[in-house]
Amino acid sequence: MSFSVAVAGASGYAGGELLRLLAAHPEFEIRTVTGHSSAGRPLIEYQPHLRSLAHLTLEDTKPELLDGHDIVFFALPHGASGELTAQLHRTGTVVDCGADHRLRSAADWAAFYGGEHHGHWTYGVPELIVAGGSQDRGSQGGGLVKQREALRGATRIAAPGCNASTVALSLAPGVAAGVIEAQDLVTVLAVGPSGAGKAAKTHLLGSELMGTANPYAVGGTHRHIPEIQQALRDAGAGAEPTLSFTPVLVPMSRGILATSTARLAPGVTAQQVRGAWEAAYADEPFVQVLPEGSFPRTADTLGANTCLMGIAVDEAAGRVVVVAALDNLAKGTAGAAIQSTNIALGLDETLGLPVNGVAP
Repeated sequence: MSFSVAVAGASGYAGGELLRLLAAHPEFEIRTVTGHSSAGRPLIEYQPHLRSLAHLTLEDTKPELLDGHDIVFFALPHGASGELTAQLHRTGTVVDCGADHRLRSAADWAAFYGGEHHGHWTYGVPELIVAGGSQDRGSQGGGLVKQREALRGATRIAAPGCNASTVALSLAPGVAAGVIEAQDLVTVLAVGPSGAGKAAKTHLLGSELMGTANPYAVGGTHRHIPEIQQALRDAGAGAEPTLSFTPVLVPMSRGILATSTARLAPGVTAQQVRGAWEAAYADEPFVQVLPEGSFPRTADTLGANTCLMGIAVDEAAGRVVVVAALDNLAKGTAGAAIQSTNIALGLDETLGLPVNGVAP
């Protein structure tokens, strides 16, 4: 069986990564690609690396053009997809890679994004542990309950923010197991500028990025903070999570290296800490905990739908340290979207998704 697919926002970075992965998917057929100012132009002009899709032409992003496909993926800036998705009545599965449907709280949306809140869809991070706080979790099926249970049969999916999913995956096992405290969480992320999109902006020019590291959204202003807090509440945080979040642009086109630390819960040993993370991800095809003493590099995840993590306990500081790496465009966005769609449709969740990165 082949599912017909449309991708809105196909000329951007996230749209291009969706198309790269979808092109290798054995069950999906890309029929329609849309853009805004790029409408009417060949897709290959904007995504010259996608040689197998050279026959496609970008069309206007109109709901009547998108509706009726089996699956529609949206790769649009925040605030741009909500109005369009509401007009799709003949599409079985809609996946939003933007922020419009990630947050349950309208107050959080107003505080961090502004504009109309378009409601909450099933969150597209299958490996996340969910506990008593989740409103869309599946039933207990033995072992840890994961977000993938809520994704089975879902028709409206909110793909995650790349920084948000990296940090949430880093900390949720410790919160769920009670081996770390959910207050005084600190994370610093080295991120590639492709996460900011393809639009020309002075601070994203090569001459502004090369040879330097630039912090941004400092002091609790980054829009992914409420998304991380929501995920940690779902993982069973006993009190409202508090998070200091500092992203830093570094001169690599793609990738995230997130170093997250948390207070060690009283009486918890280093063995119990490692056991919590290993138990959480033991059977996951795409999230892997490295052996003790090993820590990931972003280079090892490029182009792959993998998240690699290293775990350590800083005994002197009384803190757990988690270092996680992933490709922000692959596992952080497009890969998560496709993986979640596979689950929703009852397919093998690994279909079309690589675990091997590109090196050097």
